[in-house]
Amino acid sequence: MFKVNCLNPIAKCGTDNFGENYTLTDNVNEADAILVRSAAMHDMTLAPNTIAVARAGAGVNNIPLDRFAEEGVVVFNTPGANANGVKELVLAAMLYGSRDIIGAAAWSQENKDDENIAKTAEKAKKAFAGKEIKGKKLGVIGLGAIGAMIANAAIALGMEVYGYDPYVSVDAAWKISRDVKHITNVNDIYTDCDIITIHVPLLDSTKGMVDAEAIAKMKDGVMFLNFARDVLVDEAAMVAAVESGHVAKYITDFANPTVVGKKNIIVTPHIGASTEESEDNCAIMAVKELKDFIENGNVINSVNYPRCDAGIPQYAARLTVCHKNIPHLLTQFTGAFSTLGVNVPEMLSKSRGDYAYTIIDIDDKIQDSWVEAISKIDGVLKVRVVK
Repeated sequence: MFKVNCLNPIAKCGTDNFGENYTLTDNVNEADAILVRSAAMHDMTLAPNTIAVARAGAGVNNIPLDRFAEEGVVVFNTPGANANGVKELVLAAMLYGSRDIIGAAAWSQENKDDENIAKTAEKAKKAFAGKEIKGKKLGVIGLGAIGAMIANAAIALGMEVYGYDPYVSVDAAWKISRDVKHITNVNDIYTDCDIITIHVPLLDSTKGMVDAEAIAKMKDGVMFLNFARDVLVDEAAMVAAVESGHVAKYITDFANPTVVGKKNIIVTPHIGASTEESEDNCAIMAVKELKDFIENGNVINSVNYPRCDAGIPQYAARLTVCHKNIPHLLTQFTGAFSTLGVNVPEMLSKSRGDYAYTIIDIDDKIQDSWVEAISKIDGVLKVRVVK
């Protein structure tokens, strides 16, 4: 029986998929795996038996990835599960940013007691005249699951779409409309586009990438949307650009003291993925990833270990190893089994940065002494018997 702890409420449609071999526990110290959404884990100490953490969402800044990797704990996320929810909000933001829908609705609320509001409105509406998005140039920085969906939807709305992503995956590339113009220099997005939206992960290389220099290159009157991470943008520089009129609107999904309450800056409280459908999709995907890892040893959509998929075990036993990405470890694994007289018909190993993951299929039932032999090899972090 495997025990799973939910640090945050997780949609029941997801946890119902665990089945009879799993039980939910309120005691995180006895959990084999943890499901989390927004709970901060940086100060948490995991129990030795915890083997995995699954984030029901894409962002993982609340999880200490390197420390968990060092402890042999595989961390998963759910890329793309909430993409449609974010896409729809970004499209809405382009519309309410271009047409001042928020200002117009606020006027109606403020004048709700006016008995002649219909007549008054005819005079007031000129203050809320806006622009249509059809025919405008949209720049999409980052063509992952969300960026690709936004680019395609904008094409359908009649926009001229430019996409920038030097690391776009093959899978994502196949999903992008041929009408999206691929840009190889992000500066071309800044200088040419009427509306810009950013959808890149938060990395050391992307933090603060939209700085004062980048903002200065943008067209006068540009509208900039940030539904990815607030720290991708130098928001002090962005506020200054909005106040000067260089940037017409800054729309962000991240409330903080720098941007809230500023004229021509629209702030929502991180609601991009706050839809019933997104929460359900993330929960279902996170549970599926955990089950595949626990039952088969496969690593899909991990953010601190490489993708490693050996399918369903076909041999008598399966062993998995979380280890450092250092030379000659694989030969030590095979050498140890050879010394023990054990046949290894299949072995799959993948690396990612400082860490690697190996799945070893064996022809006979695993003995404790074999696990101990592999565990003692320098660079091995965690050994687990899957079958």
